[in-house]
Amino acid sequence: MHDPLIIAGKTYSSRLLVGTGKYKDFAETKEAVDEAGAEIITVAIRRTNIGQNPGEPSLLDVLPPSRYTLLPNTAGCYTAEDAVRTLRLARELLDGHSLVKLEVLGNADNLYPNMPETLKAAEILVGEGFDVMVYCSDDPIQAKRLEEIGCVAVMPLASIIGSGMGILNPWNLRLIIDNAKVPVLVDAGVGTASDAAIAMELGCDAVLMNSAIAHAKQPVLMAGAMKHAVQAGRKAFLAGRMPRKLYSASPSSPTSGMIAPSGGQ
Repeated sequence: MHDPLIIAGKTYSSRLLVGTGKYKDFAETKEAVDEAGAEIITVAIRRTNIGQNPGEPSLLDVLPPSRYTLLPNTAGCYTAEDAVRTLRLARELLDGHSLVKLEVLGNADNLYPNMPETLKAAEILVGEGFDVMVYCSDDPIQAKRLEEIGCVAVMPLASIIGSGMGILNPWNLRLIIDNAKVPVLVDAGVGTASDAAIAMELGCDAVLMNSAIAHAKQPVLMAGAMKHAVQAGRKAFLAGRMPRKLYSASPSSPTSGMIAPSGGQ
């Protein structure tokens, strides 16, 4: 089945995007990324060395841009100004790379997105030619506004970052999905494989996660589980769910032509 994910004009076969933080070392990061089958990997520019610290181990040594699509992100930024400055640095470090993940946080307690600052940064970055994938609240109005600004994908949270609480508001996600003309990716809150499958069954185009894999007891094993969950959820969405029947049963086998019960009735 040919069912590509297209972001900013580029085609991908995997619908699972993964982060690269919180692993014990770069070797485990690479093993998990490969087991997940991820083609797009996101990198926190403020926390991961991709060349800005010469002489230190670089993530690019194990996950080279020649094989993976890097998605620099602005994790740890609380203002539009910081986010824009961080992504300009990423573009310099990655030879003009334009695909980025914008993330502007409201506070350190819950890491909820600061939407006024996110909108401000998105306008600047799109104006400067960046292809912006953007972490946002699960508010359909805000998501549509980001699309209108020119973001190439919107990434509403399922629940707060690193919580593992799963999808708390599937109705809002469906509202965003049903009105979007750009890819919608769930970002943040996925805790286990069933959460990823539900996101895909709702109609999300892809899922991005980090903690759910990196904080598992066996990260590489969980990476494989997530890959299969995303694939299963996508196939279930395309196949179409049977209607729910709340108050009447429906037998699995046809009832016409059944053998009459004993007694000749």
